[in-house]
Amino acid sequence: MMDKILLVDDDLELCQMLAEFLELEGFSVDQAHDGEQALQQVAEQQYAVIILDVMMPALNGFDTLKQLRGGSGDEARTPVLMMSARGEEVDRIVGLEIGADDYLPKPCSPRELLARIRAIIRRVALENGSNDSHDDNLLSYAGLNLNRQDFSASANGQPLALTQTEFRILECLLDQADRLVTKQDLTRHALNRNLGPYDRSIDMHLSNLRRKLSQAEGCHIQIQTVRGSGYRLFDRPGDA
Repeated sequence: MMDKILLVDDDLELCQMLAEFLELEGFSVDQAHDGEQALQQVAEQQYAVIILDVMMPALNGFDTLKQLRGGSGDEARTPVLMMSARGEEVDRIVGLEIGADDYLPKPCSPRELLARIRAIIRRVALENGSNDSHDDNLLSYAGLNLNRQDFSASANGQPLALTQTEFRILECLLDQADRLVTKQDLTRHALNRNLGPYDRSIDMHLSNLRRKLSQAEGCHIQIQTVRGSGYRLFDRPGDA
């Protein structure tokens, strides 16, 4: 069965070109040309990945992503790769902060887009193919609980609304609690790709994750940045 992709862009010529390229690579591609149309299609169809342009009429990519992530159904967890012709760092930061799984500036190489899509799909397949053992699916540390089977997380009994990428980051850090995890290893685990030069995607996802943990009442979990080395998750019960 072919993986289905939703390509959302108001540039009809670019949309058609990318759709034809991805279809030749074995994907089934639907198109939407504004945010409102995209949300309607996502409510009716299940997609492996959504490719979402930032600058669109009616409803821009950021607002579309906010509505998507604010939903309660399975579509709220659909991986999203954002694209923007402006290519400004602020666009990348905002996109990642509101729940994008990855980001590419436009114009981009169709081959790079393909590689990013395949990396996302491989990551999701690994998650869905995780060990069926109930014990192996549960990770717990200092009131923080992760369930690999349904990708749910909670802190002190309070649900954490995490994106798939945030879940993967927390899973990696929690699995190595109190130990250093390199940025390269974290990128490979969470994004299923090697860390590139000037790649700040993990930093943006970590910022979101720290904020969500800090909002959980009574949660003292900290994610420490070890400059030049990586990150460490630990419990600091003395903090208020």
